[in-house]
Amino acid sequence: MDFDAVVLAGGKSSRLGGVPKAHLKYDGATLLQRALAATRGARRVVVVGPDPGTLPDGTLTAREDPPFAGPAAAIAAGLLALEGQDSEGQDSEARHGQSPSPSHAAWVLVMACDMPLAAAAVPVLLREVSAHAESEGALSISSDGRKQPLLGIYRVSALQRELQAVSEEEGLANAAVFRLLARLDLLAVPVPEGSTDDVDTWDDAAALGVDGDLP
Repeated sequence: MDFDAVVLAGGKSSRLGGVPKAHLKYDGATLLQRALAATRGARRVVVVGPDPGTLPDGTLTAREDPPFAGPAAAIAAGLLALEGQDSEGQDSEARHGQSPSPSHAAWVLVMACDMPLAAAAVPVLLREVSAHAESEGALSISSDGRKQPLLGIYRVSALQRELQAVSEEEGLANAAVFRLLARLDLLAVPVPEGSTDDVDTWDDAAALGVDGDLP
């Protein structure tokens, strides 16, 4: 299945005292490194957030506008980067030393970087979307029934349509992700236990075995 990936690595990490989630470590790798590994198979990958440091060759970067404007704005910035533009309409791929790509994949994996076990969910989501090609995407359902929209696969054309609608109606800055996805025809897919567990607080980090000592 042909897909791109948008990894969300921004946010203020307020409940972590401002410590960047992307730099926390689990099982010897940063959470950002684990998120990037979970996108294996993606045609192209973009990391949205502050300067992420060293990335695998070919990885794109983007920043939501304004910074810390929330995941809806970050998703929009990621899709623009996949189209070869930044939030100001400039050629982002050329800016990062790559040849501009003429098109994006039909599907995009959207993943927040703060779920250290998210890789287990990705093949499940891909399989369900492949089996239901008429859908507009799939989001993860945790073992206790909670929806996790920041671990999902979405049809790019549908996501762009809703981003445009929300932008015109209320603006993307600090818009709720569930508001963005409300009109999409989505599959709700149960995923392996623990794969949607995220790190919002130091208690979360301790429960998941995430190391607060920065690399």
